[in-house]
This record gives sequence, C-alpha cells and structure tokens, in this order.
Amino acid sequence: MKKTALITGASGGLGEEFARIHASKGDNLVLVARSKDKMNALKAELEKQYGISVYVISIDLSELSAPKTIFDELQNQKIRVDYLINNAGFGDFGEFAACNWEKQLQMINLNITALAYLTRLFLPEMIKHKYGKILNIASTAAFQPGPTMSVYFATKAFVLSFSEAIANEVKNSGVTVTALCPGATATGFQTAAALDSSNLFKGSVAGSKQVAEYGYKAMMKGKTVVVQGLMNQIMAFSVRFAPRNVVTSIARLKLKAK
Repeated sequence: MKKTALITGASGGLGEEFARIHASKGDNLVLVARSKDKMNALKAELEKQYGISVYVISIDLSELSAPKTIFDELQNQKIRVDYLINNAGFGDFGEFAACNWEKQLQMINLNITALAYLTRLFLPEMIKHKYGKILNIASTAAFQPGPTMSVYFATKAFVLSFSEAIANEVKNSGVTVTALCPGATATGFQTAAALDSSNLFKGSVAGSKQVAEYGYKAMMKGKTVVVQGLMNQIMAFSVRFAPRNVVTSIARLKLKAK
C-alpha cells in the first residue's frame, strides 16, 4: 500500500523539492499552499512521471481555521497521512518597533500555530497505526535571538523546542519527529524577507534540492534534530558556549546589509 506525504508550502522552494523526492519514492502526495496554479502544474507533472496520486488543497495556512479544514477534507476523502512535512513559513526584516504588526501576527500564525495544529491533528492517527514521520522545518535561526528579525527567529526557536519535546513523547510509538535546521538556502525566502543584500546570503548558499534531500534522509532515519551543512553545524554548536549578548550581536551582523 502506497504511503501519503502531506507537504505544506508545496508550490515552490523546499516544498516542491520534498514533493519531487516523495513522488520519486512512489508516495502519493497532498500538496498545500496558496498558489493553486503552481500546485496543479506540479501535480500533472508528478502524476505523469511517477504514476502516483496528488491531491491539491489551496488554502492560506495563516488563517487559524486552515489546519482543521485540511484535516476534515482529508478525512472526508479517506486519505491517511503517513508523512507530515510542515514546511510553510516566511520571515520579515526590520526592527520590531517599526514593524507591520499584522505581518508579524501572520508569521506567528503560519510558522507556529499552523505547524503545531497540523501536528496535533495528524499525530493521533499516526500513533494509532504505529507508524508516521513528521518533519518540521526549523532553521539555524532557532539557536539564537535575531535582532532585526526578532519574531522570525523566535518562531523557529519554538519549532525546534516543540519538535524535540514531541519526539520524546512519541518515542517507541512507531512515530518520529524531526526538526530540520537549514542555514541560508536559495528558496526565494530571502527575497520575500528582504534579505537579498544581507551578509547572511553573501557567497554560496545551499540549494533547495540539497537541503530537501538531507531533510528527507534524516526524517526517514528518525533523527530528532539535524543541521544541514558543516559550517551551520559548527555555528549551532558554538553558540551554546558563547555569552548570549555576543551571540545576539553576531546574529545582527549577519543580518546586516553588505
């Protein structure tokens, strides 16, 4: 029996790459994002190439009711989710005192609330069937505060902490939870977050396919926390020992324009 992967933020970037990987393994897909046209084009391509079934749900996950709408629709369609990839998210650049609060709230709803709610909805069935894998996309941002991106960094800290806690709760249940912590990645995220000119994206950055493949392998192995890239791993480890004010200052320098 084919397994099914639900992927949020599936219209491009990491989400699209996760869809391609799962399709190549013979998994059916549920694609979730706002861009219906992009997902339908991906659906047609992957169904033709791999002979799988792709179900598309066009919805804004920053709406608080969206996760339950998705869950109910899949229940009605009798689609069981074996892999949940909480990939959808976005960032914003600028000092908090001058930020657009509505955008920050939308970010919290998407990066935190939707991820936690989807996990709560689909996890019980996974436990019941004694099989399931959840991959939550965190970030190296999760390991330190981020001046000028304060809310984004804080949301990723939540994703990391939440994932580690749930992974412990479901230990030995047949279900695993993995937090993937990539560094700067060429996904289009940097443009949306107004970070194209920042030091963070100076020089070479990892590609979406590379990061997605790393995350998929980690999820399938049931690892709890994985940081993609050697330099990112060194950074994530070293901040544990540096004074917090130093870590915060370095993070601000990385986010500063070139």
